[in-house]
Amino acid sequence: MFNEQIMKLFQGIGEAKKAVLSTSSNNRVTSRMMSFVIYERKFYCQTDKRFLKIEQISNNPKVSICIDNIQIEGIAQIIGKPLENKNFNILFKNHFKNSYENYSFLENEILLEITPTFISVWNYKEGIPIREYYSLTSKEYKEEIYIGGEEVVIKR
Repeated sequence: MFNEQIMKLFQGIGEAKKAVLSTSSNNRVTSRMMSFVIYERKFYCQTDKRFLKIEQISNNPKVSICIDNIQIEGIAQIIGKPLENKNFNILFKNHFKNSYENYSFLENEILLEITPTFISVWNYKEGIPIREYYSLTSKEYKEEIYIGGEEVVIKR
């Protein structure tokens, strides 16, 4: 069940999105809009290595990404320069051409890879609010269905 559900979720997300990335360290949380490409169930974005988010990730690699009604918790790591990653370059150039041309070739640009550990999604099925939970570490999927304000947990 987990593999089927997570595959459906990532198909719905697609291969590129603008999303909010949140980072934190030393009791300070910051968020910013980023251009992500997604492949092999990981999120990739490029940024300048001198920015606050990189300092925060160096101190605390736990991050979150918010895409519409999808909340993603994960672990970020610097994996090199944007131009060194063929998959990233193809997708980033296709979906964010201006950013690719303006930033990818800069000396201080680095590539972040975010590996999701936990995802939650609010959905409606036949008008009923449902919250879906995906634990990528334990490969578990769970739904919470809310009927008349009452939570009914269904594990699948």
